[in-house]
Amino acid sequence: MALGLYISVPFCRTKCSYCNFASDVFSRSVFQRYVDRVCADMERANATVAQMGGRMEQAVDAIYLGGGTPTVLDIAQLQRLFVTISQNFEVQPNAEITVECAPGTLTPVVIEALQRCGVNRVSLGVQSFVDREAASVGRLHNRTTVLAEIANLRAAGIMNINIDLIAGLPHQSLDSWAFSVEETIATQAPHASVYMLEVDEDSRLGRELIAGGTRYHAHFVPIDDLAADLYVMACERLEGAGVRQYEISNFARTACKSRHNLKYWTRQPYLGFGVDAHSMFPSVENGVEAVRFSTPDSLEAYIAGGPLNRGQVSSTAAIEETFFLGLRLTDGVNLRPVAAEFGETVIAGISDTIAELVGLGLLERQGDAIRLSPRGRLLSNEVFERFISVQNERVSAQTRVYSASRR
Repeated sequence: MALGLYISVPFCRTKCSYCNFASDVFSRSVFQRYVDRVCADMERANATVAQMGGRMEQAVDAIYLGGGTPTVLDIAQLQRLFVTISQNFEVQPNAEITVECAPGTLTPVVIEALQRCGVNRVSLGVQSFVDREAASVGRLHNRTTVLAEIANLRAAGIMNINIDLIAGLPHQSLDSWAFSVEETIATQAPHASVYMLEVDEDSRLGRELIAGGTRYHAHFVPIDDLAADLYVMACERLEGAGVRQYEISNFARTACKSRHNLKYWTRQPYLGFGVDAHSMFPSVENGVEAVRFSTPDSLEAYIAGGPLNRGQVSSTAAIEETFFLGLRLTDGVNLRPVAAEFGETVIAGISDTIAELVGLGLLERQGDAIRLSPRGRLLSNEVFERFISVQNERVSAQTRVYSASRR
């Protein structure tokens, strides 16, 4: 099965107040050392996967540069990453090649370099088309910049564009959110990602909200109920415009679903490079379904060659992942293939849980297929927890965060 490659570029022009990723503002002097390390890791990828106990194919049909903002790298550094990929993997002719970009970084020179590197998909971290909202969380672009760069990408032949939006930003209202959603639709972008603002201690805005403070415009963040209404509005309007929901946070026009993200949700193999990058492969060890491993989550530890964090996926954990990842998708989980792979007793063991969740209106069942209901999408973590044992909670949390953060 063809691989997905993920390359983490943790460098930003500014650190957004809501961001809880392993990215930050660093001196450009560290960029080259970082690229050197990532390229060295790619060159020894086969040995690393074997050492971790995984089984890897060389074919690659999805490449994703995320961050951070990969386009803050120098052109030569970007090109070196892609050259190293081509030298060490068999990139398929129809591979999906995505780069995350912060609006305002896509100069003509950068767009030309992306073309030369074979990039055919760009994910734009717009978050809001309302300038006041974008500025309140530290974004450096405005609506005019976003629209201009979308036009420039299309003029260069890069048509597959994703637009990220966040529901629940400071100063957001029903009217301002409706404007952002309608602007997204008006761009005719074939893909959109809609996230609800995460409130946790891993971001400056999250910590301020928890503390009840006013820094970072925290006192202008909408209440949870309004944020949920904003998400529902986006789902309805995007669906009505033909940008159909295929995952909790992702929407696409026909044939434009993110191939790379689908690898996470359908448990296909993927290999990550750079800070806080995760990988998963089928295991060569009997009795173990798969192996997962990740790199250090700090820049210093990664460049210094810190050890990989490895974990095994047992049959029980693989079953649980099949449900809590598969249920992220609008199509849900078909129980017949699950029974064929893991045994009929698995279905029998969770039948009461499924029936209870259907009764609570969180799941819908049609024949052998189960999927989240519209209400279930708003309470998805509560649903997922019903399919997760204590020993797999760490992996599930990691996978939820990782899959939700890669557009």
